[in-house]
Amino acid sequence: MGSDPGARPVAFRHEVVSFDDEPLVLVDADDRETGFLDKAAAHDGAGTLHRAFSLFVFNTNGELLLQQRAPGKRLWPGFWANTCCSHPRRGEAIGEAIHRRLVEELGFDCELEFLYKFEYHARYGEEGSEHELCHVFAGVSDAEPHVNATEISALRHVSPEALDAEMARDPAHFTPWLQLEWQHLRSAHPRLFQGRR
Repeated sequence: MGSDPGARPVAFRHEVVSFDDEPLVLVDADDRETGFLDKAAAHDGAGTLHRAFSLFVFNTNGELLLQQRAPGKRLWPGFWANTCCSHPRRGEAIGEAIHRRLVEELGFDCELEFLYKFEYHARYGEEGSEHELCHVFAGVSDAEPHVNATEISALRHVSPEALDAEMARDPAHFTPWLQLEWQHLRSAHPRLFQGRR
């Protein structure tokens, strides 16, 4: 999947921040820890349920910062996703992990508010699956990203209305978790879209 023509030029850096052997936190359906498993194995086959997070960062114009996943990603390479998504590691609180990862991928940090959590399962052909208990957060920032090209190939800001239309027209361009989360945010968290200036 190629870069979107609306994607903006960004400053790139190259830093490896994800590792196949990093230990992820396995959980049950109630988000209780049940053990640990390296990242590669947790995504093999149908996947093993593990703790994860998704971040939605808007600018003060109310536009969402979207990232296009790097072509080297194992699952959904080149697809458009929300601002940042990843996993806490063994021994790491979710509140620490969200800020660590935002800096690792985008080179800035901001205040993030917890919205909700949910379980989902999505398979990407023979490459593996996401099976996650995902914590969803939102924040606001006008910071200029300094993008880690090992994780992200492009960025763009998009208005909620434009994203609604694009997702309805071309859903295959977006990751399954973004589609699920965006639908929930639009229906259950309308205050996110009421302007920030």
